[in-house]
Amino acid sequence: MKKTGKILALALALMMIFAGSAMADTIKIAVIGPFTGPAANYGLACRYGAQVARDEINALGGLQIELLFEDDEHDTEKAINAYNAVMEAGAQMIDGTTTTAPCLTVSAVAYEERVFMLTPSASNDGVVADKDNMYQVCFQDPVMGVFSADMIVENNMGTKVAIIYNNADDYSTTIYQSFKAEAEKIGLEVVSVTTFAADDNTDFTVQVADAKDNGADLVFLPIYYTPASNILRTAKGMDYAPVFFGVDGMDGILAMDNFDASLAEGVILLTPFSAFSDDEQVVSFVEKYKAVSGGVEPNQFGADSYDAIYALYQASVAAGITGETTYDEACELLIEQFSTMEYSGLTGEMKWDETGAVSKEPAAYVIKGGAYVPYGE
Repeated sequence: MKKTGKILALALALMMIFAGSAMADTIKIAVIGPFTGPAANYGLACRYGAQVARDEINALGGLQIELLFEDDEHDTEKAINAYNAVMEAGAQMIDGTTTTAPCLTVSAVAYEERVFMLTPSASNDGVVADKDNMYQVCFQDPVMGVFSADMIVENNMGTKVAIIYNNADDYSTTIYQSFKAEAEKIGLEVVSVTTFAADDNTDFTVQVADAKDNGADLVFLPIYYTPASNILRTAKGMDYAPVFFGVDGMDGILAMDNFDASLAEGVILLTPFSAFSDDEQVVSFVEKYKAVSGGVEPNQFGADSYDAIYALYQASVAAGITGETTYDEACELLIEQFSTMEYSGLTGEMKWDETGAVSKEPAAYVIKGGAYVPYGE
């Protein structure tokens, strides 16, 4: 072989070695959520937040991240299909799923198959119950219910409360139950409880009328932003203006297409993140998020997913996980890390207990002039 040929052969061999090394240093993280359908605002937010985190991490060099996206449409059966698809594509861990019902279904399978899951936003306590491989970035539903009732009393927000919740949704029902129990415990009077059974319901005449007729001066909405927007429109049409108090599922209402932001003026909601903060890290995140989302403002779900990717990255580096680590090996290594580590992110200082629940607490904001303002300022 000529000298040139030997050099080319050596170069090719080195390229193959380096390519193999690069592959070994790239981990695959699945992102499963509703990218289409009525809950798409949440799933897309998680997708964009994950993309921002991936781009920042990969720019650092060292361990690289490849994201595998699958749409579950906020449907349990499609969520299982999405899970199977990402596992066939080589996923080693999962950022997801976004919403509670799919997460309850997928996490049961992932537990049996030993796949580590870190959900950015599925907040039902049943998601992590009896599953050592399932962790949460968001605070849990019962926490939001108790926190909301206590805050209403402590700040004299209202004396007669109406509750409108989705009785077909685990997220909404669990928050309602914990809120109702805490209200009874602390003497907060609940004068109206009405329900609905689908987030695409548009007629809330009966529910709003019941709240108004019973003299409720505060309406508690443990629901997602789509039905909440319709409730606000209905109340406006009835000339009914109580205090409206929502939870993190309402985050994103200002970004809805064709929504009149003035309807949300004065609405109070719980969320660990505000895109309107002047914090340097938040400002940077918002700018990058808008670049990948086509100008959409980030909500809490995007920030939670950003934190989820960074937390998985931090744990993977500490555990020595590479692209060659099998998903079941990664699962045990990540459990060991998450059970002891602390993480500081966009949505707060975090550590996890033995159940997989995160320790951070909600923060309250009020919508003023189309922006989130910390409550009390």
